[in-house]
Amino acid sequence: MSKEALRSRIKRMLKKHGLKGVNKPKRTPGHSKKSHIVLAKEGNRVKLIRYGQQGAKTAGKPKAGESDRIKAKRKSFKARHAKNIAKGKMSAAYWANKTKW
Repeated sequence: MSKEALRSRIKRMLKKHGLKGVNKPKRTPGHSKKSHIVLAKEGNRVKLIRYGQQGAKTAGKPKAGESDRIKAKRKSFKARHAKNIAKGKMSAAYWANKTKW
């Protein structure tokens, strides 16, 4: 795929899904199953990724004085999905780890 065709495809996908840019996740409260969407780009590869369970209670960002239960929840997620998180920007687990955990 030529650079111009790639640029055109990216621009079209950004507009269609209402995204601000590549590798910039967005919440999708209206989607029936997934809570976030991102147009992931790595090199010349571009992929639309929907991830995260709609309405799931995640641990969020670490906070001072958070409970041991929340710490354990975050640790479990990261351990369970470690292989997929390591795959990088082209995996849903990477984005879920970055935005939800």
